[in-house]
Amino acid sequence: MKINPIKGGITAVKGITAAGISCGIKKTGKKDLALVRSNPPAVAAGVFTTNIVVASSVRVCRENLSRSEKAQAIIANSGNANACTGEQGLENTVEIIRLAAASLGVPPESVLIASTGIIGVQLPMECFRKGIPDLAGRLHEEGGSEAAQAVMTTDLVPKECAVEYEFRGKKITVGGMAKGSGMIQPDMATMLAFIASDISIEKKLLQKVLKEAVDVSFNRITVDGETSTNDMVVCLANGLAGNSEIREEGEELDAFRWALETVCLDLAKAIVRDGEGATKFIEIRVTGTGTDSEAERIARRIANSMLVKTAFFGKDPNWGRILAAAGTAGVAFDPDGSELFFEDVKIMEKGCPSADVDKASLKKIMEQKEINVLLRVGRGEGTASIFTTDLSHGYVRINAEYTT
Repeated sequence: MKINPIKGGITAVKGITAAGISCGIKKTGKKDLALVRSNPPAVAAGVFTTNIVVASSVRVCRENLSRSEKAQAIIANSGNANACTGEQGLENTVEIIRLAAASLGVPPESVLIASTGIIGVQLPMECFRKGIPDLAGRLHEEGGSEAAQAVMTTDLVPKECAVEYEFRGKKITVGGMAKGSGMIQPDMATMLAFIASDISIEKKLLQKVLKEAVDVSFNRITVDGETSTNDMVVCLANGLAGNSEIREEGEELDAFRWALETVCLDLAKAIVRDGEGATKFIEIRVTGTGTDSEAERIARRIANSMLVKTAFFGKDPNWGRILAAAGTAGVAFDPDGSELFFEDVKIMEKGCPSADVDKASLKKIMEQKEINVLLRVGRGEGTASIFTTDLSHGYVRINAEYTT
């Protein structure tokens, strides 16, 4: 089976329309309110932040997913997280859902909601009261890019992806959009992702494969090691591909799992490439541990090391920082039996610097915008990758002035 990339993002999927407008939340006049609709209603699943401090949008979205088998719309705003805003914030969330439901003519429990932006500020509700009816009237089959722009905060570029494949004579499409740039760490970072497919699938299985896809994509990225209050990935499956409903494990589910993971990983990598102030995209791969989870712990520890990240920003091949970070991951390994590669250049072996490093090649590698790092810590079968960025002056400036 071949998975083919296609244009269109989330609205590449049959039955999905979207729109994005500026309703006045952002003082800059940039787009700040997005709407995605599935017609017909879609089986829905979601994965949310593990932070115990959550925005009311996360609470209500979880409730609606548990109360209803299907969803018909997702409304999302940027510029204001509506987090840590008390009962008034919750009331505002419920009102937004009711406004969207009324504008679309659907039940409130079939509307999902997301917010992103500054924490601790009440939403300017008049913007929503005026904007939502207008937004609903602008839904169209090529509106995915508008919606993707409307959920951006410190993002520099919108993030979209779509693929299609054929299985037993049925063409299946999976498309999505995401936002995220800073406050990014595994366990769902400050990121939103909305994914849709025209496949027919049982809700329980959709939830299962979505969680699996998130674990190998969005939960494998880190910009700064921070986990936010609003993070979510929502997936809608409306059945318009015409396949028989998938109700059990097998080749058909495996094919969809592969396509879903492809879209999630593409969007996750796009978030890292757009990391706040980032000048480099870095894959930290660890192999040779006893289990994959052990490899992930080491890779994540390296990826989150401020010393490692600043070294990459300075184009300094300081491998000692990488090995030292690995040693604090809580996973036992023998440093004297380890090897470290930057791309295809072996920079460390047996816990010591390699004797014959091609310094000219290494210098070129450190100039690259994308760098692959491989740490072999033994002969076990465990392996994992974490995708991260360097840490630049730009990141400090953006986050030092975020609310001011």
